Amino acid sequence: MKRVIYSLYVDVPAKEHYGDSKNWRDTPEKANITVDAFKKHYDRLVEVKQWYAKRCDVDFLMFEYDEQYKTFEQNFLKDFPMFTGYEVINFYKIHLLNELSKTYDEILYLDFDVIPYSKEHPRVASFFNNWDLSKGICVYNNNDKVNKSMDTSQSIRSPSAKYFNCHAMLNDQGLKPINDVVNTGIIGACKEDIIKLDFFGGFKDTIDLMTKLRESEPGIYTQNIIDMFRYDNETIFSYKKQINNVPIQWLDDKWHYFFDVQGYIPEDTKLVHCINKDFDLVWRKYA
Repeated sequence: MKRVIYSLYVDVPAKEHYGDSKNWRDTPEKANITVDAFKKHYDRLVEVKQWYAKRCDVDFLMFEYDEQYKTFEQNFLKDFPMFTGYEVINFYKIHLLNELSKTYDEILYLDFDVIPYSKEHPRVASFFNNWDLSKGICVYNNNDKVNKSMDTSQSIRSPSAKYFNCHAMLNDQGLKPINDVVNTGIIGACKEDIIKLDFFGGFKDTIDLMTKLRESEPGIYTQNIIDMFRYDNETIFSYKKQINNVPIQWLDDKWHYFFDVQGYIPEDTKLVHCINKDFDLVWRKYA
């Protein structure tokens, strides 16, 4: 059984984070918080993932702004020039998931702002010893953060935006539109389910569908809902898991702790997703 943990870091300029979003929340100033925090804490964010891979007794791969990424970005933007740098990176991490499945049987992806926290015995702390990946892809869902009112107007990266975007895609295809808002900050998967997900299968058709929906006139969906639609990897992940009937295991808060505005981290947390970029607080937990 070959296993790997991988992560990804590319320094994306703040202006590339939100594209043509019309929401007042989606600003370069907000994006700069992420940009600056990653630069400040880069070394330790890499080291802690290397440490965790050793504890899990698996390989670790760190992907960055190299020739491989530059080639992917160039080809992607040639086909889809409307994508932002942030969107390209988030499709790249799924591309890497596909590529690694050609070599590895089981894979754990960690966003660069995810920090393994467990200090337990290695066999207890290991993701692979706690989740049976033969039972389905492990991801977290943000379903409880969705506002399903047609009057809502939120960030293009909000759970509500992703829910309605996937809803519209499924509805357009004559399928049941109710969907799960998948968070791809942490992904655990076996190669068989990665193949079944077929994320990039018919990719141009998927993007054409998303473009059509972004440019549609108000009808079933109000203009404020349409204004939230973008080209989001998590929207497509949810869409693909549904149309391809991919088995899913939902990560709990221990294995994907969404650290945002609450200001604390429970002691039994295993993987901290530092949404608020307050890495200093997380490091203090290590002391």
